Amino acid sequence: MSVPYFYEPQLMAGTTHFTLSEISAKHCVQVLRMKEGDRLDITNGLGLLAEATLVSANKKNASITIVKEFTTPAPTQKIILGISLLKNAVRLEWLFEKATEMGIHSLVPLVCERTIHERYKLERMQNIVQSAMIQSKQTYLPLLMPPTQFSDFLVQNQSLSTIKYIAHCEPTEKISIKEIALSNDCLLLIGPEGDFTPAEIKKALDQNYHPIHLGNTRLRTETAGLFALSVLKKF
Repeated sequence: MSVPYFYEPQLMAGTTHFTLSEISAKHCVQVLRMKEGDRLDITNGLGLLAEATLVSANKKNASITIVKEFTTPAPTQKIILGISLLKNAVRLEWLFEKATEMGIHSLVPLVCERTIHERYKLERMQNIVQSAMIQSKQTYLPLLMPPTQFSDFLVQNQSLSTIKYIAHCEPTEKISIKEIALSNDCLLLIGPEGDFTPAEIKKALDQNYHPIHLGNTRLRTETAGLFALSVLKKF
């Protein structure tokens, strides 16, 4: 049986005794029915991983003793995914969950000219990303940014030195994503269901984004994001 895994952002290196958050304590005691002396692992989402023992099985303020701790190296590859918000929020939630499991560095929901979306619930999305990190037993929590206007995003990342790509469906000269040599870091833009507008594409190209295509079929936004990540990610 695998050791239960928890996310506690307040955990600091060098800590020997720690009180779990009420959410973690309830899950630990009431859901998993853990008892005093049981083992668990904890990460703070910043690279720290701690092996711990439950010493007080209280569902509101369970306490633990840290037995051993490790600092895991940061991933050598950082992929930033800027992707349009969707009318169907569940599809975007699915994408963010899967992207987190695959080790994405940053997620930025974009508001483009053709974006049609429902209300974006940041807290819900944060919970989804945190749960995906726990499920996949990672020690680095992806950066989740608030919804950002497409033009503002270009300005904010103007000085970013990493290689940048924009995937779009306009009939212009593009390279296949499969022809891209894997790099340590990259930034990728995926548009809404109606694609980026020609004006948005031009703005990105003027900022030295490389135009790419994702194949011969037109993909849904969330499918395009996951497919692109699977090709660009170094495993």
